[in-house]
Amino acid sequence: MANKNEEMVEEIEEIQELIDPPEIDSKYRMIILAAQRSKQLQRGAVSRTDIDIRKSKPTRVALKELKEKRVNFEILEQT
Repeated sequence: MANKNEEMVEEIEEIQELIDPPEIDSKYRMIILAAQRSKQLQRGAVSRTDIDIRKSKPTRVALKELKEKRVNFEILEQT
């Protein structure tokens, strides 16, 4: 049980690191980006980080890729 809690704390810290320096402007946008990348990974995309995709959930891999700035994205302004 403690191991699961430690993982959750790590994930929250990773999310905060992404939001604090404003590479991603909000936690909601970060969640959307991670979800889209997670879907790509589930459909067979190659991981852009050193984490083992067979032993980790796609969302964890996606978050790590975002943290390491290995996912390219562009924020478009609505008109």
